[in-house]
Amino acid sequence: MMKKPYRRFTAVRGWLTCLLLATALPTNAEHALGLGQAPHYGAEFTHFGYTNPAAPKGGSFNLPWPGGFDTLNPFTLKGDKEIGITMLTLDTLMTQGQDEPFTMYGLLAEDISLAKDGLSVTFRLNPKARFHNGDPVLAKDVAASFKALTEDKAATPLYRFYWADVAQVQTPSARTVRFVFRQPNAELHLILGSLPVFSHKSYPQGLAAAGNTPPIGSGPYRLQRAHSGVSEFRRDAQYWAQNLPVRRGMYNFDTVRIKYYQDETAKVEGMKAGQYDVVQENVARLWARAYNNPSLQNRGLKRQTYSQHSTAGMQGFVMNTRREPLNDIRVRQALVDSFDFETVNRQLFYNSYTRSYSYFTNSEMAATGLPDAAELAILNPLRTRLPAAVFTQAVPQPPQTDARLGVRPNLLKARALLTEAGWRYQNGRLVDAQGRPLRLTFLSPSKTYERVTAKWQRDLAKIGIDLQVRVVDTAVYQRRMNDFDFDLSIVVYANSESPGNEQFDYYSCQAAKTPGSKNWAGVCDPAIDALLKNFEHFDNRTQLVSSARALDRVLRHRYLVVPNWYSPEHRLVYWDKFGQPPRPPRYFQAYDWALSTWWVK
Repeated sequence: MMKKPYRRFTAVRGWLTCLLLATALPTNAEHALGLGQAPHYGAEFTHFGYTNPAAPKGGSFNLPWPGGFDTLNPFTLKGDKEIGITMLTLDTLMTQGQDEPFTMYGLLAEDISLAKDGLSVTFRLNPKARFHNGDPVLAKDVAASFKALTEDKAATPLYRFYWADVAQVQTPSARTVRFVFRQPNAELHLILGSLPVFSHKSYPQGLAAAGNTPPIGSGPYRLQRAHSGVSEFRRDAQYWAQNLPVRRGMYNFDTVRIKYYQDETAKVEGMKAGQYDVVQENVARLWARAYNNPSLQNRGLKRQTYSQHSTAGMQGFVMNTRREPLNDIRVRQALVDSFDFETVNRQLFYNSYTRSYSYFTNSEMAATGLPDAAELAILNPLRTRLPAAVFTQAVPQPPQTDARLGVRPNLLKARALLTEAGWRYQNGRLVDAQGRPLRLTFLSPSKTYERVTAKWQRDLAKIGIDLQVRVVDTAVYQRRMNDFDFDLSIVVYANSESPGNEQFDYYSCQAAKTPGSKNWAGVCDPAIDALLKNFEHFDNRTQLVSSARALDRVLRHRYLVVPNWYSPEHRLVYWDKFGQPPRPPRYFQAYDWALSTWWVK
């Protein structure tokens, strides 16, 4: 089933809801809530274990970021967003603890109360919370933020999918806000904690009328200036939350600059020249060769790896099934079979990557073998609407290249699939019954993947497929992806340790029809919509894991993505002028950890 669109209660229904909720509210408020487990940090904790509470303040931090920006409004669908606005200037109701799969701790909200019937959640705001203009953070600001993100037509649609089961927002008092749900939803009370709260004065005329206006936030930094591809933020010395346990030892730099770059060469040369302080190097060739220079090391340039425990999701070449011939599963499977990862990894990546194999790669949520009893309990009610292979065949794994014969056996298999699909080989190319060639375009925002796609182009040409690669600037790329105007492109299905409502944005029929959603593949299948409902209703992590495995299994049998690769470790290059906490958190993103917890020595 598709998620229902947002509807307002009538006045009478809203009054009845308030009356019923008066008896449904719990008596206890919590400093934190976890999904499926108790919070790791108790109510009296003083700081997160991956921070240094005595870290000194001061200095600057220069961070490189790919692409560019043409808007300071982070919430609109249109435009390339300045990334620091969201990261640095906006506080949320709660913040996620990074030592746990999914536990939220109070930030703007000093506590959270989930109703016993699971049909509402109440947040009580910290009376110390202040916006950068000096105004207190009040319930009306939370309500206005939620309304702008979910009802304003100019907003990116992610928020509407994410919080679609919220029926009503109530403000019983100046610092109390209550969200009423249409139905019980296992994670909704927690993901509402990630609501970015901005002053109700930010967008009085709506988001469309303020296309380049940053919101009035309450976060640890204020935007100082943004021009010529550089945005600069200044630490708020009076930051209201700096002594809270969830912020102690964090955001220690006085100045943070985000410097946007257009290609990898500019990034590397900028790092060598000292324009940047830290680089997360995702290009294996550059990690192996670009920074391994004694003169740079003598100047204090360091390279360090950190173990990767987080779910890697799925990086891959997504195929837009809205378009012919990609709406034919045999064509998609042929494209998957034709990609020679082993050779690419050996010749281009110094064997530093591992193949992505699942939408929950590097996680217990990845499906394996045949479905177990718990998965079958989820899949059996949909048996008549799912391919028989889901039940009778092991979940598909990415093909491997034969060490002796190379990619040729895989190409022959791909050719057979294409012949079965009605394509025939004529004068060195594949044509359909009308003599039209099989021609596809790969849309890319960067030249980074040119060497990889060049190898794939040559292999596809051997079986008669004409693959063209088109590199466009980031603004054009984002617009075309928002409009689903592409054949193939590279994407990342970025999943967390606790997948939930965001799965609707990836795979639901409603998302497939909504410009700007992340349903790049165009998935629209009632059976998959039914599977997505399992992410709304579960009692424990065991059920969530089984639901994820069932969804993963069905998606992999659809051959929607040519799986790429992931790194089992974070690779950081940085100048030796920073202090680091004794350990990183268990689940983290490298840039975020460095920015939020490091300090200048």
